[in-house]
Amino acid sequence: MRIENKAYRTIWFEDNLVKIIDQTKLPHQFIIKDLKTIKDAINAIKTMEVRGAPLIGATAAYGLVLSIIEKNDLSFLKKSSENLIASRPTAINLKWAVDRMMKKLSGVNEKDILKIALDEAKAIAEEDVSFCKSIGLNGLKIIEEISRKKKDTINILTHCNAGWLATIDWGTATSPIYHAHQKGIKVHVWVDETRPRNQGANLTSYELNEEGIPNTVITDNAGGILMQRGEVDMCIVGTDRTLSNGDVCNKIGTYLKALSAKDNNVPFYVALPSSTIDWSIKDHKQIPIEERNSEELSHVEGVDENDKIKKVRIYPQKSKSLNLAFDVTPAKLVTGLITEKGICEASEKGLKGLFK
Repeated sequence: MRIENKAYRTIWFEDNLVKIIDQTKLPHQFIIKDLKTIKDAINAIKTMEVRGAPLIGATAAYGLVLSIIEKNDLSFLKKSSENLIASRPTAINLKWAVDRMMKKLSGVNEKDILKIALDEAKAIAEEDVSFCKSIGLNGLKIIEEISRKKKDTINILTHCNAGWLATIDWGTATSPIYHAHQKGIKVHVWVDETRPRNQGANLTSYELNEEGIPNTVITDNAGGILMQRGEVDMCIVGTDRTLSNGDVCNKIGTYLKALSAKDNNVPFYVALPSSTIDWSIKDHKQIPIEERNSEELSHVEGVDENDKIKKVRIYPQKSKSLNLAFDVTPAKLVTGLITEKGICEASEKGLKGLFK
């Protein structure tokens, strides 16, 4: 996708370094950062310089490449894999990518291991691009169907950032929107700001602006009244982990949007690549829900009058805060799952019908 009309991906390998777009600086500064060591990769995931389940997975894969470059030792590689998995517990893509890499590298000799690791990390990234493009083409059919009935601008509500900045390219929830826009269908996106890190306002609106797609940032709690007014034609969100029964774990606040959509008969779709499906857990209570630093709630970042990024406290100094990063939307509230293999109902039967 594009920034100032130049095509970028969110992560790539160059000169024995992993290059990322530092998303903690967006939208105020566009900075390409070098990851040189496995610690750099883990830190990038923890601090959300990279974020979004598919991109976290790809970063972990490239992190193991950096581990091998740093110290070609099996015990060091194993420790690196464990530290990566522990860095952010909720997004299943992270563990999926690490497990895939370690399986590929099992029994490989020291002479060949770097090339094999790099090839596999690149394959994971390329696969995600392909999956996200297919998600977009499948989701496009839904938007086209609404367009045939409405014959006017399609208003789509999304939560958090499931755009190309959360993947390698295209995005998950945004991919159908980008494909619709490229096909000439008029779309407008309601962008939840998505407190506390404002990934919607800072990232989704930013990338939609760069692609020339009309969008409006709204407070997280405005979605309900917009649906009541008939100003939302459909919702599309991403997911960090979808269980085999169709339950969806995504950024905190997704559940409330799904409830509003259900109450107002607004279609609520979840877009995901197959790498985000957790086939091992059937009870959403077993999903590890990440609890992040309370300072993300008590402080906000922005630019001052001199265009300098500044952090300020907005809570009383003695106030406590709880910063749960994700919630779970039950399958019964999900209209359908948009995957690279097609669209299915949010259920074990629906998922197994696509992924045998």
